[in-house]
Amino acid sequence: MTSDFTEITVVGEDDTGLIARITSLLFERGVNIEDLDQAVREGVFRMTMHVDASGMTVTESELRESLASLGADLDLDIQVRFPADRAVSRLAVLVTRESHCFEALLDAWKSGALDAEISVVVGNHDDLAGIAEREGIPFYDIGDASGNPDEEWLLDILDEHAVDLVVLARYMRILSPNVVFRYEDRIINVHPSLLPSFPGAEAYRQAIEAGVRIAGVTAHYVTMDLDQGPIIVQRAFDVPDDAGVEALERRGQPLEVDALVEAVRLHLEDALAVHRGRTRLREAGEGDARLGLPPEVEALNPTAPVDRTARPAEAGED
Repeated sequence: MTSDFTEITVVGEDDTGLIARITSLLFERGVNIEDLDQAVREGVFRMTMHVDASGMTVTESELRESLASLGADLDLDIQVRFPADRAVSRLAVLVTRESHCFEALLDAWKSGALDAEISVVVGNHDDLAGIAEREGIPFYDIGDASGNPDEEWLLDILDEHAVDLVVLARYMRILSPNVVFRYEDRIINVHPSLLPSFPGAEAYRQAIEAGVRIAGVTAHYVTMDLDQGPIIVQRAFDVPDDAGVEALERRGQPLEVDALVEAVRLHLEDALAVHRGRTRLREAGEGDARLGLPPEVEALNPTAPVDRTARPAEAGED
């Protein structure tokens, strides 16, 4: 979807007639729906719309108010993001105990490599609070003694700081639909494997046990399917014969940093488009983006021989 469209996100308890009520309200105010996607997971209803509001018959504030009033009647949370609302990107960084990705994001932010403001840091432990506080960034510990996060508090924090993008910097918790649905295509995670291989916990250990020769890391958008969201950036490395988990972590962590920062940069530059579970680069990102192997490695791949025989058409093919 073009960034000129207005985004409307609807989240709440599933019920009949919700889509009709909301789309009718938009139609009555001259708002044209360009794209609509809806889903229900664990009883939570989510609808995301990209709409053309350029010809609407009401003001922006009036549209917000009417949608908020309808949301209150239907017990739904309805958020509207006009293009101008996205002029300045505000990041929330979610952390647990590992600091390398968080510190790399801070370095990129301070150097100007990321065109955004890190507005808040949220952890399910307080281990990294000191790093955030030294940079003057608010830090919230939303975890209990076992690290289980209070997601209602998390949502309040994200709303209070008007967060545009949520970055999981080795945040070792699974987000519920209540969070993911509100920030669809606006949550980026880095996972220590070449997804879709080895999702879930202990990915480096899984790679060793599977005997792979090449391992890697993946930065991706978060969806409700664990570690299966649209892939943005991947980095790879060789696995030595005698490598253990710690050796793979030493090789992988610098690449986790590289992939995560690159993915966040591309998102902030509006260089990414997501369609049917796949990302692609818009023209804005086709210059210096590196989604996979660098050119010098790509050049080492064999280019011949190639099967040049005509392949017989299979049944059903044109």
